[in-house]
Amino acid sequence: MKSLLAASAIAAGLLFAQPALANLVLDPGFETPVVPVGGFTTFNTGTALGSWTVVGAAGNVAPVSGTFQQNGFSFVAQEGAQWLDLTGLNSNSATGVQQTIATTPGTSYDLSFWVGNVVNTGGIFGTTSTVNVLVNGSQVFSATNSGGVGSSSQTWQQFTTSFVAGGASTNLAFLNGDPGTDNDNGLDGVNLVVGGTAVVPEPSAWALLIAGFGGMGLVLRRARSQRRLAV
Repeated sequence: MKSLLAASAIAAGLLFAQPALANLVLDPGFETPVVPVGGFTTFNTGTALGSWTVVGAAGNVAPVSGTFQQNGFSFVAQEGAQWLDLTGLNSNSATGVQQTIATTPGTSYDLSFWVGNVVNTGGIFGTTSTVNVLVNGSQVFSATNSGGVGSSSQTWQQFTTSFVAGGASTNLAFLNGDPGTDNDNGLDGVNLVVGGTAVVPEPSAWALLIAGFGGMGLVLRRARSQRRLAV
């Protein structure tokens, strides 16, 4: 009985477990280069930012320390110690970052990322944060976070989308979509994985599962028969 239960448990685990898919994005949390604690560093269009490249309109972006504070707001990171401000410093243009990733033509990919926002009505940080996503130079998605009303801390919202790769490499870009009066647009936790990946149990796992369930059924039938004889 114990061996049958153990076999069933193992097979069921193989059947229903979902593996952690590998993130294809390098430095998804903008942890490189390291910026001063409580501060930030700007990078202009055309320069490298760790594994990313700054692109888009003339301007800059800024990796920011998760302990940065200004005008009564705390600009925490969604993950790790840093996040990226797409508005940069006195930039506020359609500037952003891109990364080219090895892909398989015709394969679907799932993309998720976090957008950070503070609601600073009448202030320099605006009330919403919009990030435009481009795949190979064409915009495929736009994400707007309007959360954070009444909070003095940057609020993060996760967004997801998908696309089918057209070639052996795909250029993925995130551009600032905020107006020129908005000085905060956070990006963090970019994740790209192969889409539609499901676990297909090995034949041996199916055999264990079927045998285990069959064995448990036999044991239960015997137990019921013994109870009837004892009455």
